Amino acid sequence: MSKHKLDRISEQAIDWMVELNAGRTDTTLPTRLQQWLNQDPRHQQAWDVLQQRLGRPCAVLRAMDTRAPGQTEATRQLLMQPTRSRREVLRGLAGLGLLGGALWAGWRSDAALGWRADLHTASGQRRSFTLADGSRLSLNSHSAVDLLFDAGQRLLVLRRGEMLIQVAADPQRPLRVRTAQGQVQALGTRFLVSLEDDATRVVVLQHSVQASLADGRHLDLLEGQAAMLHGSRIDRLTEEQRQRAAWLEGRLEVLDEPLHRVIDALRDYQPGYLRLAPEVRDLRVQGVFPLDDPQQALQALGETLPIHIRHFGPWLTLIGPAPAG
Repeated sequence: MSKHKLDRISEQAIDWMVELNAGRTDTTLPTRLQQWLNQDPRHQQAWDVLQQRLGRPCAVLRAMDTRAPGQTEATRQLLMQPTRSRREVLRGLAGLGLLGGALWAGWRSDAALGWRADLHTASGQRRSFTLADGSRLSLNSHSAVDLLFDAGQRLLVLRRGEMLIQVAADPQRPLRVRTAQGQVQALGTRFLVSLEDDATRVVVLQHSVQASLADGRHLDLLEGQAAMLHGSRIDRLTEEQRQRAAWLEGRLEVLDEPLHRVIDALRDYQPGYLRLAPEVRDLRVQGVFPLDDPQQALQALGETLPIHIRHFGPWLTLIGPAPAG
């Protein structure tokens, strides 16, 4: 496995490890795991590496308690709770000091990328910059951008996270924002670009932009319009999207979004590991929440939704369905 990138097979191995430690009665689990191991020699290799790192959770728990007394219960809860979000598992294990060696280095590569970028923000941090051409760039929490400005071009490469830019006019050098999925070109406009799961969201706040794919297909977007760029298509979004820029003022404005998207937005502002149970991930949410006070935001969610929030020290927060009755 690459020491620079945590590949999908390694992530799948972590999923199996978490499911095995979930404490649930599932007689088909050993058979399903063996079938996965037999599908590809790389599956067995990834599993062996993970077993070496995390295959003895009791020893890990004892070592953790020695280094950080009182965190054993939080660590145990993390290892024993099943989840389908690989990023959550990686982030939680890393935060508790349980992810080591090549797997930890692979997960850290995303964070290291941010520090290598020309402009970046840490978790819980928002920053604004005035660029050499006079454009005003704002980065949301945990974001990274590279700048390629010269006599012939103005190009921003969004490596991670979310950005909003007020573009200074320059007819000779239209400003472009590039991501893994495509490109957005603007001239004298204000728009938002965010990286999401294998897609790029574009929201036009003023004037217009042109969103395009590598194969030349493109879509013109006017003020108030939005789209999602995928590797092979552009999907126009019909729902209101301009409220997504509220993070610039430290707010998370939600109009009928599933709970898991709200939690994803809060994660970059909440220290430690925040796990959302599958049973409640699709509950619909509407409201305005403070990004800089995620505990207050979680409390508000707990008061308005049928969920139960449990805190295990500063490192672990579990969100599940409210108890019956």
